[in-house]
Amino acid sequence: MSAHRVVVTGGHGFVGSHLAERLLSAGADVTVLDSGDPPPHLDLLRRNARYVRGDVRDPAPLAAAITPDVDVVYHLAAAVGVDTYLDNPLDVIDINFLGTKRVLERATKVDARVVVASTSEIFGKNPTVPWREDADRVLGPTIAQRWCYSTSKALAEHLTFGFVQQHGLAAGVVRYFNVYGPRQRPAYVISRSVHRALNGHPPIVYDDGHQTRSFTYVADAVEGTILAGASEQTIGEAINLGSMRETSVAEAVALVNAVAGADGGAVKVDTAEQLGAGYQDLPRRVPDAGRARLLLGWSAETGLREGLTRTVAWARANPWWLALSDTGASR
Repeated sequence: MSAHRVVVTGGHGFVGSHLAERLLSAGADVTVLDSGDPPPHLDLLRRNARYVRGDVRDPAPLAAAITPDVDVVYHLAAAVGVDTYLDNPLDVIDINFLGTKRVLERATKVDARVVVASTSEIFGKNPTVPWREDADRVLGPTIAQRWCYSTSKALAEHLTFGFVQQHGLAAGVVRYFNVYGPRQRPAYVISRSVHRALNGHPPIVYDDGHQTRSFTYVADAVEGTILAGASEQTIGEAINLGSMRETSVAEAVALVNAVAGADGGAVKVDTAEQLGAGYQDLPRRVPDAGRARLLLGWSAETGLREGLTRTVAWARANPWWLALSDTGASR
């Protein structure tokens, strides 16, 4: 890794910033492409990474970031989150599709390797879990905004595999399953629950909380991403990166409260009433991570309690994060 020049698009984001820091610590020469200035809390990146400011859909900053000497591009720039796709579905489609196309075009021109970050959301409502990489996609109607995110990321995958087939680009896809950890904005199940618990507010649970997820600590997801970028076996492949331990949302929220030392039960939200037909929940989301184990020697090593303990400790030590607004899709 010490000889590598790498680019991380979306390097100020949650997973992207952790990935960029990990690459720096491994000795890589890191360029971050992001639409904003580096925030103060990313001190390691501010001091050691090269920055290019710009929109991932704009060829000019991409050309400035992805130069002919770049070895690997980790493409993590995306529009994500329930609040985002409910409020701004056009941005979700445009950034996730066109941004990926522009990155792949530029990487093809300079012959750089690409790892495209995707999501478990592409499987939609497929009821047969755990999901292997080749499992069917089962989606709801196009009038429901939820599926614009799933579809935009699936199109990004189609683009990736098309560039591999038609242009010989060395590229592959990693699919994240409910990644959580320090610095994630308080809009997701774990981050929002931690944020509310430490601010003295009850957690919010959608509907009955019986939905199950496979919560994956960010450091594990980052290690899998780096391994995917270093393996020839992942070219033209999609790799699930997720914990195979299935946990209900209610159980996860209760564990957050226990780790944070918070009292009281959750506030339950009727999603049909508060979020409308644009939101459709998934009853189960569980990966088959066997391919990652076989090809990369990777598995999610961090248990949920350990990951939550680290996340809560970090949150307590960072009052700027606790002062952020609760940005979940319901209040």
